Formats: sequence, structure tokens, C-alpha cells
Amino acid sequence: MTPSHSLRFLLLPLAGTLAVLPASAGADVLDLQSQVVTATITERSLQDAPASITVISREDLANRPVQDLEDALRGTPGLQFTGIGLTRRGVSIRGMDGEHTLVLVNGQRINTAASAIAHADFDLGWVPVEAIERIEVVRGPMSALYGSEALGGVVNVITRKATDEWRGSLMLNGGMPDHSHGGQTHQLGVYAGGPLIENVLGLSFTGENRKRQATADRDDTALSELEGRESQSASATLSWTPDLAQQIDLTLGRGREDRWRNVRSAAPTAPEYESRDDIEREQFSLSHTGNWDWGRTSVRAYRNTLEREQSYTRGQIPTNPWQKMTDDIVDGTLSLPLGERHLLSLGGEWRREELKDDSLASGKGKAVHRAVFLQDEIQLHENWSLLLGSRFDKHEEYGWHKSPRAYLVYNHSDALTIKGGGGRGFKAPTLKQLSPGYSAIGGGGQFTIVGNPDLDPELNTTYELVADYVGEGWSLNAGIFQNNLKGLIQTVCVADCGIRGRELRNYENVDRARIRGLELGGEIDLPASLHWGINYTYLDAIDRGADQRLAGRSRHLANTHLKWAPTPAFNAQLRGEYVGSQIGYSRNVAYGLPAYSLWHLELSQQLTPELTLRGGIENLGDERLADDNVLFNYPEPGRTYHVGLSLSF
Repeated sequence: MTPSHSLRFLLLPLAGTLAVLPASAGADVLDLQSQVVTATITERSLQDAPASITVISREDLANRPVQDLEDALRGTPGLQFTGIGLTRRGVSIRGMDGEHTLVLVNGQRINTAASAIAHADFDLGWVPVEAIERIEVVRGPMSALYGSEALGGVVNVITRKATDEWRGSLMLNGGMPDHSHGGQTHQLGVYAGGPLIENVLGLSFTGENRKRQATADRDDTALSELEGRESQSASATLSWTPDLAQQIDLTLGRGREDRWRNVRSAAPTAPEYESRDDIEREQFSLSHTGNWDWGRTSVRAYRNTLEREQSYTRGQIPTNPWQKMTDDIVDGTLSLPLGERHLLSLGGEWRREELKDDSLASGKGKAVHRAVFLQDEIQLHENWSLLLGSRFDKHEEYGWHKSPRAYLVYNHSDALTIKGGGGRGFKAPTLKQLSPGYSAIGGGGQFTIVGNPDLDPELNTTYELVADYVGEGWSLNAGIFQNNLKGLIQTVCVADCGIRGRELRNYENVDRARIRGLELGGEIDLPASLHWGINYTYLDAIDRGADQRLAGRSRHLANTHLKWAPTPAFNAQLRGEYVGSQIGYSRNVAYGLPAYSLWHLELSQQLTPELTLRGGIENLGDERLADDNVLFNYPEPGRTYHVGLSLSF
């Protein structure tokens, strides 16, 4: 099937399909009453949440093979997984760079490795899959609540909590590619949680081991097309509830991940060597939550550390062999009802980030961030609500910076909700970008990058208008948005341009961009126990400075799934992903990347009330991308058969 035919199939007219009477009238295909917290830090129903939010449930993840957060987010509206080098990919929301996506775990920041380590996607592997309760994805800047890095949007992973009785689950998955070039996968995950002292003390534990063998390049089997990965992680949370109003949580977590690949230096006759990354993560968190008669309070203190060590074989020496990132954070919030129409939230945050890296002149850098925020959720009328808020961040280099936000929600009826608003976000330059003594080799030895202490923050002002309609057995949603970006930080050649090994680049605020788009989606229950869903995103991303399309953004993105559940014990799912053509630039010369489609089949059979067998085929069409077009800097693993077992107890 050609890309154009695939797109036409994915974008079948929704109106014609919705004319079919659903087999199970009255079943809500979109639960707008489910509770979310990321958009306001207070609990709101998905219908009333003042933002564009997608919720990925634990049940959604259980139906397909998921090794990390990238796999979990596939199929989410407005998301594209862009190449960041070394066959790795970042999460782009509504055309924003992957570095503009803030990843949270239970509302807490984790180390943003991409800001300090080249080609890093380490933010996507902090949480074992078996520990995930749901994922909330907010499309649009959320600096009004979360400060820097939330320029494009937020991914908040909510983990499972201990319940009133002991419960647990065990997950085992394995995958075998349909070729002889490696890439086999296995995954073992476990979760257990319950009371140590009934109604007083609870414990939850999760652990995971996963591995993916490296995939050899088909043209040169001595090299790796996809790196190998092996990861072990575990975490435990102790929850103490001294009374009905209070809860104290202590969380400890640790993980280790090894990555390896065979590469070759730029010289055509040079021998290949193995490049290895060893990543260690640690988490510590202590929090107190109070639900009082007069309001709600939350106080947290937590530390995240990420240490990465790189080594080469055959006497090769890495440019940046070691980095260690440490974030120490203390924050607190107070939510207080004022009368019947206002819910006022006040909060503050103190954060110290430290980076140890030999590429910095002094070997390390640090920055202290201080912030306060104010938010008012106003019930204007029975059907109208308004959110007004702003965060004020104090940066050591830039002083105070404000991030305002306003959002209006109108519930026309139980079925129709219309909402929209605007806000501004910012992202402060990283410690490396600001360091005058920073120097690193880039592009495989093609150029040297140096820091610039005169950089300004990147800014994004956004507007959106969305509507959701939920009928009996079907739903529709539509939205438009625009991002106006200013001062995007890029590397710019300042000396010996084009001369390999001598070219010198500097970080500068050079780009202004406008990204606007359209999002459409729908779900419907069909006859014969079928259920169909689809979402489509159109992006118009322009570099205003150069008056040309932004690189690496597809104008057309679409995802679809068709589910079949003829019995309560069996279900099957066919998923499709469409990524439209893209533009890239090499030395200011444009080149095109063709559109492509990926299709996946997943099957699930419940053998007993506790045991479920799962299997399927990922990438049915065996799309390889990098094999078909050398300009793709991210390959797909190819057709892969997988099987797994899930046990609950």
C-alpha cells in the first residue's frame, strides 16, 4: 500500500462512519468523567480540564508490547517521534522539539538528560511499565505550573499505589524479529502492593528487567543499525496515613541501563569499534499530602540523579566520557476554596540543578531556580469556568520571568464541551549552553561547539480552541492551535564554516517560528463487537527567519485502531500509524523524506481470571525506513513477532 493510499484509508470520512448505528448504544467510548491532575494540580474531570489532554490507561498499555515511554505514547494525538541521533528518538508535541517536552513522574520532575547529554533519550526509561497506572499528556505549554522545559507540553506518568488489600501482577514478554540480524527482546516486570498495617501503613513495590539485542546493519553487518539495550530497575513506596486527612509517602528507586552499538569513525578504512553507554538512575522522594476541611496542602522534597559513563573499544576515546546530573527540589502547594466560585492555588518551588562534566571548563556547573505560582479556578456559571494563573520564576542569569495562562471551559451540555485559551511558556538555556568554557566535538568530528553566556530564554506563546462531543456509542473531537516561538537556540557556524574538523559553532538565539495546526479525532462502537478510533493532526510549521518549513516535522500525522472483542475473554486490535513527508536541511540545501505507514496486530486471550496470553505482530509491512532511504536517521526494527503472559494475583 502506497503512503497516499494509506493516508486516504486512515482519513475515511468520519461523518459516513458515524451514520452506522452502534451495536452497544449508550456505552461511552470516551470517559470524560475520569479524573486528571496535570492541567491544574487539582483533580478535575477530563471534560472540565482546562487543556488539551489525552489519558493513556493501564488497560491501553496492556494490549500491546511496551518497553519504554516512547512505546507507551505511540498513537497519541499530536505526537511525533523524531530522530535525535544514534538511532534514538525524542517526543515532539505539536511540532515542538523533543527538548521542549517535560516528563514528570507523579507530578515530579526527572532529570532532563537531553539538555546536558547529546542524543539522550534517557528521560523515557525511568518508570517500569508494570508500575504505570495511567499517563496524562498535555499538548501545549505548561510553564504557568511547571516552569522551564514545559515549552511544548507535559507527559505525566502516574504510578500505581498500594490498595486496601494485597494485589500484584507479573508480566512476561518476548519478541523475535522476522530476520537474522538480531533485535530479539525480552521483558519481565512485577508489581505488588498492599497494607502492612490496615488503614495505616501501605507498601508498593515494582521491578523490571528488559533487553533488546542490537540489530546489525543489513549493508554492513559489522555495524549496528539499532543499538542494544538492557535495563534493570526497581522502586518501592511506603505510604503512612496517620489519620483520614493526611498521607506521607517515601519513595526510593534505582535503575541501571546499558546500551551498546558497533560504529566506525569517519575514515572509510577505519575498523569498527563498540560504543557503550552505562546509565545509572536514583530517585528519592518524601511527600506529605493533607486533605483538610478548609483545603488541600502538599509538600515534597525529592532528589533525582542520573550518571552516564561512555566507553569505546579498540583504543578509541569518547569526547564526553562521563556526566552526572543531580536535581534537588523542594516544592509545596496550597489549594483553598474561596466562597462557592473560586478555588485558589498557591505554590512555590526551589530547585538546584548540578552537572558534572569534563567538557565544562571547571568540570561542573550549577544553577538555582526559585519560583512561585498563583492559580484561580473560577466557576463563572453552572456551565462556564475560567482558569487564570501565572508562574514567576527567578533564574540566576535572567532574574524574574513570568508565564501567564488563561483558559475558558464551556459545558454546553453533558455531551458537548467547548474550551480554549492562551498562555506563554519559556525554556532557560542549559548549563552547557550558558557555560563560556564549554567545548565539545559534534557531527562525528566535523565541528566544535562552544557555549555562549549571552543567550536569552526560548519563548512560546500559544492559543487553542477545542471541542469534544460524546454521543451514545460514539465521540468526536476537533481543535485548532498556534504556537509563536521566539529565540529558539540553535548552533550557528562562526568560523571555518564547511571545513571538516575546523568548523567552529556557537549557540545563538536565531530562530523565530510559527507552528499552527488542526487536530481531529473520533471513536465509534460498530456492529459485530467492533470498535474504531482515529486521530489526525495537520501541522504548518514555518521558520520565520529563513521563510521555510521547519525540518523534521510532518504536515500530516494520523493514528487509527480497530478493536474486536467478540467475547469478554478475547480481543484483537489492528493499529496503524501514518507519518507524512518531511523536510530536512544539509548545509542549507533542502531534502525530502517520504511518508510511511506502520501497522501492528495484537491478540489477547484470557485463559483464567488471573492469567492472560497475549501475542501479535509489530510492523506488519516490515518498514525499515533507514534501509529504504539513507536520509532517515531513525530506523524501525522491522517485522517482529511477540508473545507474552500477564498474571494478576
